[in-house]
Amino acid sequence: MRRFRKKQNQESDVDMTPMLDVVFILLIFFIVTTSFIKESGINLHRPDNKEGRPPTIDSPIVIRINELEDILFAGRLILQDSVQSNVEVALSKNPKAIIMIQVAETADTGLLVDVVDQVKRAGVVQVTVSNLAS
Repeated sequence: MRRFRKKQNQESDVDMTPMLDVVFILLIFFIVTTSFIKESGINLHRPDNKEGRPPTIDSPIVIRINELEDILFAGRLILQDSVQSNVEVALSKNPKAIIMIQVAETADTGLLVDVVDQVKRAGVVQVTVSNLAS
């Protein structure tokens, strides 16, 4: 009896075209069905300073957040929860005053957001945020 052997060196090719078609169809499906969400954030308005000198401001109300995350309102230390009431009192004395928040680079961003929120709840429309000078 003779035994037939199959050739071991026979090459087998797999056609990849159908798999690539499926991958492209899935890619197109996911691109079309994806919904893009615009994330909300804080809109900070930076003043234009084209002349190289600071703009003249008549007595701004300054809130400082230092490296230790202490909040200083008009030079005195206040609690985080009392920012809104202090701003309301200051605005009752000078309704046209500008609120300026100076924050240290190492301070917590969440604290800055909370202070800005409290200032806006006090009735201020535009808040200026700048780096705390070392």
